[in-house]
Amino acid sequence: MKAITGIARVLVGILFIFSGFVKLNDPLGFSYKLQEYFSEQVLDIPVLIPFALIIAIVIVIYELVLGIMLLIGYSPKFTTWSLLIMIVFFTFLTFYSAYFNKVTDCGCFGDAIPLTPWQSFYKDVILLVLILMLFFNRKYISPLFAPASHRWIIFASFFACFAFCYYVLMHLPLIDFRAYKIGNNIPEQMQLPETAEVTYRWKFKIDGEEQVIENTGAYPQVDGEFIGVETSQEGAEMIAPIHDFVIEGPDGDITEKVLNAEKVLLIVAYNIRSTELEGYEGIKNLISEAKTKDYMIVGLTASGERLQQTLKKETGVDLDFYQVDETALKTIVRANPGILILNNGTISQKKHWSDSSEIEL
Repeated sequence: MKAITGIARVLVGILFIFSGFVKLNDPLGFSYKLQEYFSEQVLDIPVLIPFALIIAIVIVIYELVLGIMLLIGYSPKFTTWSLLIMIVFFTFLTFYSAYFNKVTDCGCFGDAIPLTPWQSFYKDVILLVLILMLFFNRKYISPLFAPASHRWIIFASFFACFAFCYYVLMHLPLIDFRAYKIGNNIPEQMQLPETAEVTYRWKFKIDGEEQVIENTGAYPQVDGEFIGVETSQEGAEMIAPIHDFVIEGPDGDITEKVLNAEKVLLIVAYNIRSTELEGYEGIKNLISEAKTKDYMIVGLTASGERLQQTLKKETGVDLDFYQVDETALKTIVRANPGILILNNGTISQKKHWSDSSEIEL
């Protein structure tokens, strides 16, 4: 039993550290997932949505540090109780998500290892069994180092986690697991297997009412406000890594025009209401330089015309915005605003607004 407990201790500890680090690398991404859980369609606790980022940071840091605490053998009673409470909560959450088909990806390992709802639930069940084994056999969890050093190790771990979290929030994730990472060609990432059968559900507000138009991918030519697009397919392997990148302007779909341009400067502000205004001073300088070097300059947002005009008036930024689905924009860059350079559809540079001076044109 002591050997089995030792194996469970290592497995659980490493898994908690890995899972925590992957989410800590992209706390904004995990906060978006929590917002999805807090929405009216899932847990119906929208009061928590404004605090999603703070909650995400607390959860992932505690998860990572718990893994360290288990491995070094700090306070076995406190550690195993904490592990048990956390895994019971997440097992309930993943079961609820899987059974009622509410959230398609739990975000357990961020974008590094996407899991289906049922895969997430089975993973948590296995973890629950291992943690119960540790809980009832905590007497076999012996300290790895001198107990006097444990508090310093834990303090250093918390400090390092907060410092790393601050860095990725003020810049961008250190490791980009998404389809929009630097070096990827967007048109290639949009390609589907020839046997794929994907249905697109385009949502528009027409005459004050929300309407859904289904087709196989072409942007519907209708008079109405574009809300968003959802896709469904026979199997998860059938969907392209990028499947919701559509740029809509006053004259219709300009996606191909942007992706075929030799030099493009993209300014992404997924939600103008929450965009960080201090970022536009550097962006204005970048736009001025890009104009002298014949760049195609495009703003992408999910916000309406009124908010676009308000932003231009408040910041003085000379930028034409086009409409893109908000979820797609949040996936493209974890900044509001964020900056990308495209060369014939390939992402050559991507920066947080605080690093706008590092963009090379």
